[in-house]
Amino acid sequence: MMSLCLRYDPDRIVSWSTPVTGSDESPTTNGSLSVFDLGRQFFTAMVVLDTWQYFMHRYMHQNKFLYRHIHSQHHRLIVPYAYGALYNHPLEGLLLDTIGGALAFLLSGMSPRASIFFFSFATIKTVDDHCGLWLPGNLFHVFFQNNSAYHDVHHQLYGTKYNYSQPFFNVWDKILGTHMPYTLEKRENGGFEVRPVKVVKDD
Repeated sequence: MMSLCLRYDPDRIVSWSTPVTGSDESPTTNGSLSVFDLGRQFFTAMVVLDTWQYFMHRYMHQNKFLYRHIHSQHHRLIVPYAYGALYNHPLEGLLLDTIGGALAFLLSGMSPRASIFFFSFATIKTVDDHCGLWLPGNLFHVFFQNNSAYHDVHHQLYGTKYNYSQPFFNVWDKILGTHMPYTLEKRENGGFEVRPVKVVKDD
């Protein structure tokens, strides 16, 4: 059994804690991580978060109880809009966002400071995915195939069994057969409309 003995010294305040993940300090002399290390941590966190969210999101669609009582609240948004990105049942927020975020943070080894930037980026990306707009020059649309048009398909009645991936990549959809390709068609009065490429047969 391990015991902890702390001695009070008013001239020196010491806090004892067990680090859960990486710290903001680095073994290098300048105290900062290299760009490569930060990139590796961000990429690892993106893969972990995507994997967790894909499987939990898909399970919430396949389990009738979870869909009816929890996830259907988010799908009241047939036409997604930015503020609706995080419009969901509190239990869904806990299962998908909080636990998924904690796993991404822990398994990537990122520091608390780096995690502030990562989770801000992930939240902005999620809001953009639900904004329902295809804006020219939007960097999220340039760098990610999983974007507002991709997720818009999922919110349509014909797409609820497809395009579960969020928020960064669509790899799991492609590997597991839940990817629904789409085209963007220009509307007569302006804007674009998302159209599925393949015909969907209801089960």
